[in-house]
Amino acid sequence: MMILGVDIGGSGIKGALIDTETGELKSDRIRIETPQPATPKAVAKTLKELVDRFEWKGPVGCGFPATIHHGIAYTAANIDKEWINVPVDKLFSSVIGQPCYVINDADAAGIAEMKFGAGKNEKGVVMMLTIGTGIGSAIFVNGELHPNTELGHLIFKKGHIAEHYCSDSVRQNKDLKWNKFGKRFGKFLNYLEFLFNPDLFIIGGGCSKNFDKFSDQFKLRTRITTAKTLNYAGMIGAAVNAAEQHAKAPAAAEAPAEPAAKPEAGTEKEAAEQKDKKQKKAEKPEPRKAEPEKAAK
Repeated sequence: MMILGVDIGGSGIKGALIDTETGELKSDRIRIETPQPATPKAVAKTLKELVDRFEWKGPVGCGFPATIHHGIAYTAANIDKEWINVPVDKLFSSVIGQPCYVINDADAAGIAEMKFGAGKNEKGVVMMLTIGTGIGSAIFVNGELHPNTELGHLIFKKGHIAEHYCSDSVRQNKDLKWNKFGKRFGKFLNYLEFLFNPDLFIIGGGCSKNFDKFSDQFKLRTRITTAKTLNYAGMIGAAVNAAEQHAKAPAAAEAPAEPAAKPEAGTEKEAAEQKDKKQKKAEKPEPRKAEPEKAAK
């Protein structure tokens, strides 16, 4: 199935047409700067611009940087606080005029890796970690996603939140050498290993392309590897999730949340007459012959 997959980030909104059976991109990737401030109204408008540039008519899948539960955003750690409690899927569906399915961005990346990348055919507990501005996470148990884990927000070293201690933005802001950064991130991996006993770590995000520069600092018993779907993981996973959700609820998907359409001109009189008849019948249950109504001008 062909789906427009979108990855919404703090600095850019990226999209491409994805073949959800193969994970291949069937178009060039288009990137638009994320509006600042990234309010719900502004981001939805930018998403519509992206969809329009593809001239796309059909389901859209979005990876979004927040905890998403039944389509509603419940956190806003690295995005505008206005997003909290916003029904993101309904907002996007209404604005773009197409069915839109929203999922946590790290979960989207994890789905891509489990279906097409390093996690394919892996059993047991697989943990995907994306290292970037923050630290995203996705956990799979025998291939099944446990959504919205957001392990980058764990309180970790000396009371620090994990992503404030060993994300790529911390490395850059503190000008950490790769070996120093590797020791920090290795401690976080040891903590996750203690908590979850995973069978495999998959490392993605911008930092993963430099994996060999810091991975020698790790002291792990768990297997670890890098993501294979690279910078396309969020778009691919969002598209796969949208295809699955669309198949489960095709009728609802064909009717995105938007204001009720105005009746066609030729049916307005008929609708009014039917409503009037029902109201009269409710008020006066005894049937009586009604005089013909005059035609509406």
